[in-house]
Amino acid sequence: MIFRIQRMRSKKGLTLIELLVVIMIVGILAAVAIPAYSNYMIRARRADAKTALEQLRASQEMRRAERGSYTTDLVGLRTTWGAPAATVGDYNITMAATTATYTGTATPNPGGRQAVDGALTIDQNGLKLPADKWAK
Repeated sequence: MIFRIQRMRSKKGLTLIELLVVIMIVGILAAVAIPAYSNYMIRARRADAKTALEQLRASQEMRRAERGSYTTDLVGLRTTWGAPAATVGDYNITMAATTATYTGTATPNPGGRQAVDGALTIDQNGLKLPADKWAK
């Protein structure tokens, strides 16, 4: 009878080695998951900038189809043709334009979450730079 009680007591709980193995497994999983999640969030926020630049391009093309030229007035393009706001998510949307060309740029807010991502651009020909960030 005494032998049986001692045997039951020894089976309760975790040993230090078992606990360290569990902590090590959780640490390895976290080391893989956290960078993957961070990269996913950067790509997701970048999608907002891509959408805004595509809206800017569509607005400029609608204006050119109706008036025969691009506009240099981004504020007027926003109010009349539905171009995106000056700030979209973590990006500032700007445009450099003439009546024959334009380049839209999405620049990450300085010191923001996307600061490591860099700027995205699109022009009147649909050239999207940098190409690797537009492809993802």
